[in-house]
Parts: sequence; structure tokens; C-alpha cells
Amino acid sequence: MRLKREVSLEDISDGKLYGLNDLVKADCHDCEGCFDCCCGMGESIILDPYDVWRLTGALGKSFDQLLLEHLELHVVDGVILPNLRMAGERNCCTFLSEAGRCSIHASRPGICRLFPLGRFYEGDSFRYFLQTNECKRGNRSKIKVKKWIDTPDIRRNERFILDWHDFVAGLQKLLTDQPDMEKAKKLNLYVLEMFFFKGWKADEDFYVQFEERLEEAKNIL
Repeated sequence: MRLKREVSLEDISDGKLYGLNDLVKADCHDCEGCFDCCCGMGESIILDPYDVWRLTGALGKSFDQLLLEHLELHVVDGVILPNLRMAGERNCCTFLSEAGRCSIHASRPGICRLFPLGRFYEGDSFRYFLQTNECKRGNRSKIKVKKWIDTPDIRRNERFILDWHDFVAGLQKLLTDQPDMEKAKKLNLYVLEMFFFKGWKADEDFYVQFEERLEEAKNIL
């Protein structure tokens, strides 16, 4: 998922677009003690169903349980979606340890895996760009985009990202055109239940589960 940003690509990137096999200057060398990107992010680290499947499976907790400590719900362009919670004096991610390390690094959300890269959507596809002003670390090394993102079955994952992006965009339009607030609320609650609260089977292929639910949701909506 992405937030809509009314900015020029040239203003926030190096002006290049990258594919999975391209080299990009994103490697921060294990961050070496820096965790600035884990603090002060507000509601911007939005989670998609794959993020939740990965987190609930790795931590052995339900979505409801994660909402008690680590996640929260906010409206994103009319659609209610979950995001990582920030807390404490420095307003940091609740998954950040006292030593300043990510306690869920192996199952961290897609936006965290992507940073400092972003996605540039073009029709029914997208490419990646390097955000030049977001990461405070200097002397970053070049690394292949797909190695940096570090996600299994990455082509299937890209297909899922596009399908989810298109679904949410369609839902945003549907809710914008919906004058009845009660119906809009019911639509949001249905989507939250279908893709988040209902839970995912950790021992089964996520993408098969998602495609089945997506088809059902499209038919109903």
C-alpha cells in the first residue's frame, strides 16, 4: 500500500527507476547502530495482508493481539488500514528493542524492507526509486533491489502488491462516491474482517488464500 504524495519524483529521488535486478545505492551495512527510520514515522508504516500474515505467523499472535501493543488502525484516503504504532519519548516503533534493533527483522513489514526505496506505479506495474532525503546514513553501498527487499517468491509478491493496490484504490473510489456514512462504515468493517481480523493460516500458501478472499470481496463489493 502507498500514501498518495503530490510531489515530483525528481524532488525526492535520484531521478532513476529500478527493476529487481538493478543495482541501487541502498545498503546501509546493517545500519550500525542507527535507527532514525524507526522513529517519528507517525501512521505512515501501513501494513498489507501479507505483512499481517508474516507477523502473526512469526509471533504466534492474532491480529487482535497485535492491535493491543504494536499496531493501530487509521483512515488512509477513506479506507481504514493498520499501521505500526509509534510510542515512547522518541516516538519509536514498538518493535524496536532497547538496544535500538528491530525485534521482528526477519518478519518486518514490506515498507520497512523497501526503505529507502519507494514504488513508482505505472498502469498495471511498478518500478522502484531511491529516496534521497529519507535515510540519514551516508556511504551506502550498491545492492541488487531484489536482494535488498529480501522477500521470498518476489515475483508473486509483486503481483500481490499490484492486486492489493488496485483493490484498495477501487475501494477508495467506492467510498468517496458513497454518501451514506453507515454503508461506508460497513464496507470498511467488511474489508478489515476479511483481510485482517479473520486471520491467515501460517502453514498454507498466503497467495492462494489471498486470491480466494480477493475474488470473494470483489464479488460482494
